[in-house]
Amino acid sequence: MVAKVLLTDEAAEWLRRLTGMHGPLMFHQSGGCCDGSAPMCYPDGEFRTGSADVHLGDLVVDGVDRPIGFWMSANQYEYWKHTQLTVDVVKGRGSGFSVEAPEGVRFLIRSRLFTDQESTELGLL
Repeated sequence: MVAKVLLTDEAAEWLRRLTGMHGPLMFHQSGGCCDGSAPMCYPDGEFRTGSADVHLGDLVVDGVDRPIGFWMSANQYEYWKHTQLTVDVVKGRGSGFSVEAPEGVRFLIRSRLFTDQESTELGLL
């Protein structure tokens, strides 16, 4: 099965550190303005998901006991559903309530379009 969301080694390292500081984590990406369209990392369960959100997958990070769920607002997912997302991290502060903000880094999304074969496998074509 093709993964809808992946993460870089550097993002995995930060997730290990942040899990040590905050406990189990989750991601949510909304479609809001400014940094609202960036992936926000929260303590697991702090951001309430519901029928207006799509669960894209769970990120398995070596050294972290529980997978880290990645959710996206359904409206935003309509724009991104044809892409594979990769969570990465860069220096600099974003705005918002994401747990990495005080550490001087911010998560961001890199993406690539699924191939026709991958899209077929995922039921997108």
